[in-house]
Amino acid sequence: MDDDSPLGFFLTLLSIPAWLAVPVWVIALIVKILSVALPGRRPDWRLDLVRWSAWMAGCAAVMVWLMGAGAVGLSVHESSSGADSTPAHECRDDFPPGVLVGQRASYVPLRFDCVLADGGTHPSSPVYFWLNAAVVGLALAAVLLGVTAGALSERLRGTAAGTDPVSRAG
Repeated sequence: MDDDSPLGFFLTLLSIPAWLAVPVWVIALIVKILSVALPGRRPDWRLDLVRWSAWMAGCAAVMVWLMGAGAVGLSVHESSSGADSTPAHECRDDFPPGVLVGQRASYVPLRFDCVLADGGTHPSSPVYFWLNAAVVGLALAAVLLGVTAGALSERLRGTAAGTDPVSRAG
């Protein structure tokens, strides 16, 4: 993907609400932590906390990916618009003239690579590695928390019915 595309433009626009959602996410996290730490919790607060954490980790993964996709889309737009735009400015800082022949972008995984004259590529920024790692880590946490919530829900349902699945197995 070497030029502007409607997908890149759309993802760049979607990154704006993601950036605006981050403070709301942080405030919700603080409120939830306080609601768990203060007295007067609901009796099923553990299950509620695990379910809520799964949703929040999933939302965080989507927000981080959208912010990274917006950064990729913006880099593509900057490198394909206007005079003195190619090769991308992100690539010019690391290589002497004549070594760069272009750039390559990807939204899955997030990356914006500099294409060298010998055919190799070099990442334009280490930030994309950390964004990809954060997306994978948060998505994995969301899945694990969702599975944990399901198991905890089954256990609580079995305990309420008088048949604890853990004691049956032993």
